[in-house]
Amino acid sequence: MHTSTDPPQASMAPLTTGGWSLAGSWTARGLGDMPRALDAHACGPGPVVLDGASLAAIDSAGVWVLQRWLRRHGAAAALRNWPPRMQTLMTLVGEQPDQPLPQPPGASPLERVGRHAEAAAQQALGLLRFVGQAGVAALALLARPRRIRWRTVLRNMQIDGFDALPIIGLTSFLLGVVVAYQGADQLKHYGANVFVVDLVGYAMLREFAPLISAIIIAGRSGSAYSAQIGTMVVTEEIDAMQTLAIDPIELLVLPKVLALGIALPLLTVFADLTGVLGGMVMARVQLDIGFPEFIDRFGREMHGSTLLVGVGKSLVFAVVIAMIGCFQGFRTRGSADSVGRQTTKSVVQSIFLVIVADALFSVAFNMLDL
Repeated sequence: MHTSTDPPQASMAPLTTGGWSLAGSWTARGLGDMPRALDAHACGPGPVVLDGASLAAIDSAGVWVLQRWLRRHGAAAALRNWPPRMQTLMTLVGEQPDQPLPQPPGASPLERVGRHAEAAAQQALGLLRFVGQAGVAALALLARPRRIRWRTVLRNMQIDGFDALPIIGLTSFLLGVVVAYQGADQLKHYGANVFVVDLVGYAMLREFAPLISAIIIAGRSGSAYSAQIGTMVVTEEIDAMQTLAIDPIELLVLPKVLALGIALPLLTVFADLTGVLGGMVMARVQLDIGFPEFIDRFGREMHGSTLLVGVGKSLVFAVVIAMIGCFQGFRTRGSADSVGRQTTKSVVQSIFLVIVADALFSVAFNMLDL
């Protein structure tokens, strides 16, 4: 519905003598559907008469629409009955060549490196802040242990620990088989078959069992933490908790950290058993070392400190996995697509940090002669 203040709509009609008569207001407000209507009209190449006797007004938007239409057909405007000011505007726009829209300059390699470094620094500071908040919440919870949600902790232990037993047991068994097979292939050339027991024991108890258990849990449970919390962020459940004065870290993060801190060391012990069993089977097949002989040497050579090293590493890995998974979940923004991105980041960062921590443990144990 048009009011008295609306400009007359732009229109165009063919002349009996050839050409077109322009009428109305060819301005940004008055063009309406004229740009699409022009697509239905054709004009031959060469000069095209444009009569402006009925033209009420025209601005740069209307001139641009006309010039684009003329250039598409290879035509040029022959102006008739145009006021001098309008004719000057039409001429100026017509003299400008068609140019593509300017594109923003691409970032240089140094700029891209700087942006990635800045993003990594901001994320590291965010993680440090998150760890500090979780530490403060844990201290407050220790002061009031009745607030610990044991039902949630036990539920997480079942999901993260008990339900993961089959995959960790099978993976560790096969890893023990591989270690024993590779060792047997070399040791039998030197008549040192019995040392495969030491190889399997130290490799599984100190390194492979805690590491493979942590990697599997990072992909299985760490991603679940991130997806769960990320979905709650998207659906504004986290905002609702804060509105009700419920600390999301106390409710969501600490039970997961506690549950995984209990479950992963136990899973590591289970991985030790299945890995050594796999090595025992392969030693029997490849080197003719019987089960009693394998168990006897294993009991004499392996010490409790070897087991405790692997279990202690797994406890640190558990904290890393739980904190990274929850941290990336809280960083979710906007949509379900962000949930997927943060879940992927949590798995990648958890596995990377677990391997970094394992390398640091190896350096520290070497310096301490452990």
